[in-house]
Amino acid sequence: MSTAGRGRPVVVGHRGASARRPEHTRAAYELAVAEGADGVDVDLVATADGELVVRHEAELSDTTDVADHPELAHLRTTRLLDGVSLTGWFSQDLSLAQVRALRARERLPGLRPASAAHDGEQPVMTFREVLALREELSARAGRQVSVWPELKHPGHFAAAGLALEPLLLAALEDAGLLDDGGRDDDEPRSGGGWAAGAAVVVQCFEVAPLRRLRASAPGLRLAQLTQPTGAPPDLRLAGDHRDYADLCTPQGLREVRGWADVLAPHLVQVEPRDARGASGGRGAGGGTGSQLVADAHAAGLAVVPYTVRPENTFLPAELRRPDARAALSGRGDVASLVRRLRGDGVDGMFTDDPAAALDALA
Repeated sequence: MSTAGRGRPVVVGHRGASARRPEHTRAAYELAVAEGADGVDVDLVATADGELVVRHEAELSDTTDVADHPELAHLRTTRLLDGVSLTGWFSQDLSLAQVRALRARERLPGLRPASAAHDGEQPVMTFREVLALREELSARAGRQVSVWPELKHPGHFAAAGLALEPLLLAALEDAGLLDDGGRDDDEPRSGGGWAAGAAVVVQCFEVAPLRRLRASAPGLRLAQLTQPTGAPPDLRLAGDHRDYADLCTPQGLREVRGWADVLAPHLVQVEPRDARGASGGRGAGGGTGSQLVADAHAAGLAVVPYTVRPENTFLPAELRRPDARAALSGRGDVASLVRRLRGDGVDGMFTDDPAAALDALA
């Protein structure tokens, strides 16, 4: 992140360069940094024996070959995850040794066949391995590479006796990153609430874990994730009726600033779309977005939305470039979306394709 000048937003490789390699693999992280990403996004779940491993969800069948392991068949079960019933294999039921036997797979093979061609090549990484890789990649690139760990379903794991925050802090402390990830109030701030020099920025959709981290590790930079609908699961369980929309009001953003440095909203909260999926853009370089970025900056928060993806199916309707052979998986005009976000004043962005984002910003 320290290489990101004040003239352009920070670019975070979303689960690595996940448009071209299976997400959360060493290959995806290495490619993202080689392409110039300032940091990489790292989703964290816990194993039965209390190790943090890097997967997008607690249920493992979408992104690994767990279903191909007959020795694990007896662990297939149904669990309620943040109010949603899911059937499959859950990280909390597998030991680290069992997870290490798995191999990563492309989560969207229909859209990303080139990435799916690498299925089975890479093992599931632990968070500690990612932190060691961060140091290696920083040395290789000659610049500091940041990690953006996200605590996935922390309330669910805490109820299972596997609280994620202590595991996170232990790994960061062992890697010497609690101080390096700290906030420096004398450092120039981007967006009024976040100095672009952190080695670590911790993300979460829930509120309570971020509050606990702010109290126990005040030096860590923290990011509140939001989405267009719904509410933080922990607020609902606590009887707090606020939802993500409430947190994104001017008053809500001032409250968020009490426990976070960064607001990480869904892309459409910054660049809204109509019923046809169009954002009505004004063209390259011109922002078309909501008031959210300005309101967050006024509250002292940086804004880093997720996720810029190159395929047509993820882009505003007017930026799609249909291909008769692959109307949804074909690549659209992602460069214009990146330039719109810059015009909206965002401080960074998560992207599955760091190379495309950096080309557009250049």
